[in-house]
Amino acid sequence: MKKGSNLYAITKFKCPRCHEGDLFPSATFSFERSFDMHKRCSHCDANFFPEPGFYYGAMFISYIFSGFFCIFFLVITMLALKWNAAVAIGSLLLIMAIYFVWLFRFARAIWLSINLKYDPSMSKKD
Repeated sequence: MKKGSNLYAITKFKCPRCHEGDLFPSATFSFERSFDMHKRCSHCDANFFPEPGFYYGAMFISYIFSGFFCIFFLVITMLALKWNAAVAIGSLLLIMAIYFVWLFRFARAIWLSINLKYDPSMSKKD
C-alpha cells in the first residue's frame, strides 16, 4: 500500500484527497476524544463535513462490517472451536467493545474515500 490508493488513505486514516492530513486528532486506540474528527484537512483544506448528516452512510458500512464479523466469529467459535454460547458471546462482546472505536473510524474513512477522490497535485502542496 502506497500513496495514491484508497486503501492507503483508509487504513492510515489519512485525507483521501491528499493522503497527507490526518482524519482524527488522536491515535485510534487512545480512547481520548475517540469520536472527534477534524473538520478540514490540515494539508489540503478538504472539507470532511460537506453537509449535515454526511456520515449516515458510514453507519451502514459499520453495521455491515460488524454484522458479518459477529456472524463469522460466532460460527467459528461455536462450530469449529466448540465453545459454548455464553463464552462465545462474552468473547464477542469484549472484542466488539475494544474495536468499536476502530470500526467507527474505519467506516468513516471508507465513506469519505468513496466521496473524495485522490488528487496527486494536492499531496505536493506545502
